[in-house]
Amino acid sequence: MAQHKRRKSKKWLVNLILAFICLIWIIPTFGLLVSSFRPAVNILQSGWWDVFPHKDYATQDTITLPKNTDLREPIAINGETFSDDQLREGVITKDGNRLIWENRRARTVNIQDKSLKMDMEFTTSNYESVLTGKLYKIQQADGTVKTEKGQGMSKAFMNTLIVSIPATVIPVLIATFASYAFAWLRFPMRKTMFITVIMLLVVPLQVALIPIMKDYTSLGLNGTYLGIWIVHTGFGLPLTIYFMYSYISQLPKDLFESAFMDGASNFTIFTKLVLPLSIPAIASIGIFQFLWVWNDYLISLIFIGTQADVQVMSMRIADMAGSRGSDWHLLTAAAFVSMLMPLTVFFSLQKFFVKGLLGGSVKG
Repeated sequence: MAQHKRRKSKKWLVNLILAFICLIWIIPTFGLLVSSFRPAVNILQSGWWDVFPHKDYATQDTITLPKNTDLREPIAINGETFSDDQLREGVITKDGNRLIWENRRARTVNIQDKSLKMDMEFTTSNYESVLTGKLYKIQQADGTVKTEKGQGMSKAFMNTLIVSIPATVIPVLIATFASYAFAWLRFPMRKTMFITVIMLLVVPLQVALIPIMKDYTSLGLNGTYLGIWIVHTGFGLPLTIYFMYSYISQLPKDLFESAFMDGASNFTIFTKLVLPLSIPAIASIGIFQFLWVWNDYLISLIFIGTQADVQVMSMRIADMAGSRGSDWHLLTAAAFVSMLMPLTVFFSLQKFFVKGLLGGSVKG
């Protein structure tokens, strides 16, 4: 009984820790999503949590001062005097209201009172500005309107898909073939070749960039999709082969013996038995490979380049962060667009994910 209680308490502790970790991940992600739909002026003035009910100052009335009001002198409003700086930041009057400039140039001042409010103003213009290259208008905090050109990120999104899909399918397919050979076929230097593959797991990819770059220059592969597919395949194969070998080597031996007795060839066994049975492992390692390629920056920068027509999402967002570091309405929308495809892939394949990870852990 005491042991059962201890197990139950440990289970609650583990669930509590997992819930806390999920909460830490969900809160900023939800904030990113909300911010991506908020107008630019709202993002600059308040946090994303203002979409929930909260007490804040709301404008009750507006005062128009005389046009000749000298802002360098104390400004008289309702029997009190304030400076220009106070009205810029917002100043509390004796009756508890707040005075703040609505339009400093037009000499209009808002009288605000604290009340329960929700900032539920949303727009899709952030995504339109990020995905298209059209001109768009942004209202600034001071009331002025600025016209800018959109980022045209839809091209970068398609480039990333063109890079990621083949760079995921090719290494996973090759690794599945190789893993079957290492696990169930007998050929000279099989163990030596497998150990070599395992040793490549500890080699940093950075040490191979310069030699590969020299070879690519002589072969004319720099700046091409074929070149980056080959690089991602080469760097992804060691881990993918090791992962698939752990799964395929644990498949029941009786299946292969029965297939050989029935006269099936290795290719038939691979296509009819190994591939269908290895779908959980293929989906699991496919998720890892896709996420790695989708979020890659270094390899894309070196082997594709920075030209706008071949840029991938990670490079495009990095450029935006450097040139538009204060445009949070664009950065949040771009970040969520970049998250959309990995999340779709993960949730589509999640039912295979745990099966694939645990497939080689128990010998059956």
